[in-house]
This record gives sequence, structure tokens and C-alpha cells, in this order.
Amino acid sequence: MSFVSFVYQQLFTRLPASHADYSGQTIIVTGSNTGLGKEAARTFTRLNAEKVIIAVRSISKGDAAKREIEQSTGRQGVLEVWPLDLASYESTIQFAERAKKLQRLDILLENAGVAKTGWEVVEKDEMNMTVNVVSTLLLAVLLLPKLRESGSKFNTTPHLTIVTTEVHGFAKFEERKADNIFEKLSDRAAYDVQDHRYPVSKLVQLFAARELATRSKSAGKADVIINMPNPGLCQSELSREGGWSLVIMKFLLARSTEYGSRTLVSAVESGPGTHGQYLSNCQVHECAPLVSGAEGPILQARIWTELSAKLENIRPGIMANI
Repeated sequence: MSFVSFVYQQLFTRLPASHADYSGQTIIVTGSNTGLGKEAARTFTRLNAEKVIIAVRSISKGDAAKREIEQSTGRQGVLEVWPLDLASYESTIQFAERAKKLQRLDILLENAGVAKTGWEVVEKDEMNMTVNVVSTLLLAVLLLPKLRESGSKFNTTPHLTIVTTEVHGFAKFEERKADNIFEKLSDRAAYDVQDHRYPVSKLVQLFAARELATRSKSAGKADVIINMPNPGLCQSELSREGGWSLVIMKFLLARSTEYGSRTLVSAVESGPGTHGQYLSNCQVHECAPLVSGAEGPILQARIWTELSAKLENIRPGIMANI
């Protein structure tokens, strides 16, 4: 995408507000104590959802978000705050086990992520990769059976929505030339401080989510719609380590959190035609050339093979969920 096109989309694209009715539905929104996630949770609460689970690292911040949403919507007894730390596989697994006990699960909106600058390793991988890729897909695969079960029981089509970003197209991704991509991405010696891992992590995440969507189809039909929306540049805390250039760009061009959250809400309302698709401005959109081009399927298969092995090692038997 050219810079002119980016500016035009940020300033002049009109995003629809939702008027759907979520009565009876149970919805999980990760990373929902602030920013886009909180605004999406507010929308679901306002639109009559029966239960909205705010999945956050900090219970105190989650409680504060809950009180604010309750006050603004006038609805009590809808929101629940559950602990979830995607930097910990054990926390992710414990969250999923708790979610499996819900009466139903209609929407899993995976909004949580990090944009870590500098080098940090958690769970044996670089921080952006652990949170944005491994744990995000770990939670998705762990809860796929619950989503399917709910769809079958209540005759609905649940949604698994993984929030991505257009910056996946900015990643150089030289690590794809290595024999093992994940190992190379966790090699401190190969880390270039100028080549931030966030765009790479979102590119790898997009590859993985696309492959998950392909493999989760049954007889060619998706029993859970899996899609990946790009909210554009928005006012949020995700890019708080981005430096002054990003601060200035956000001041001039960023969407409000409420406006940006419409892309997330639109994704969980979208039909089967969005399964496995990257969405931008609430429409199906082509991915960056590295994803949509000739090398894309090869890279996608490699990433999935490596990620599957990691997930199976974290939770033996998990890949049978797909």
C-alpha cells in the first residue's frame, strides 16, 4: 500500500457502526482493558450480549474497564474479568480450561498483542513471537472445539477473529531463509535492533491463522468462521514504545479507539465469505505480496509445520482439535 493510499483510508474511509443484536451470546475479548478491545467489549455489552469476558493480564485494570463499560452502557451483570497472560503458556492453558466450562462460546476475539521493541525472551521465544503467534494460536486451537460445540448446540456459526495489522507488509522477514524459522527468530545474535519483530510476528501470525482456517474446514464448509481484521492506525497503547515518529503520525492520522474497534466488530459479524480472509476497512482485502504471491503457500506450510510442533509440545494432543 502506498503512503497516499494509507492516508486516504485513514482519513476518509467510512466504517459502519454495528446495530446487531447479541442477545444470548457469550463473547471473549482478549486484551480488553484498554483500546480497541475495550471498545469492542463495550459495543457487545451495549448490543445485549449475555456475557462478555474481559481477558486481561491485570485484574485491577480489567475491573476498572468493567466499571467504565457498565456505567456507559447501563448494563450490569454482563461483564466478567478473567486473568490471561499470553506471555505464559500455563496461563493461556488455564484460561482455555476455564472457558471450556462455559455454557456456550459464540465469539473468541483475539485482540491482545504486544509491540515490544528491544530484545526479550519468554517461553524460549522472542516476546513478540510468543505472545502474538504461539500463545495466540495456542488459545485459538484450544477453544476451537468449544466454539464448534456451541455452534452445533445453538444452531449458530461462531467466530474466531484474530486481530492483525497492515504492518505485516513492512516485514523484511529474512529469517524465512533459515532452516528453522522460529529458531532463527529467537536467535539473539541474528537480531537487528532496527528490524523490529512486531511486523514479523504479525506476518507469521497471519500465515498461521490462514492455515488454521484452511485446515478447520469440514467437507469444505467452515463450522467456525476464522478471519483476520486490520483495524488500521488507531489510538491505543499497543505502540507506546514506537517513538516520536509514531506519536506524531498517530496525532495526525490515527482513528479513535471506538472508530477502529468497528473493524473488529464487523469481523465477528461477517459471513462465510470472510473465512480465512484478511480484512481491511471492514472488507476482504489482499494480503501483502509475500503472503499472496508465489512464495506464500510455501512459507505458510513451513510456518504451520514448525508451529504445530511447538503447540503439540506445549499441549500434547492439541492438534487433534483441528
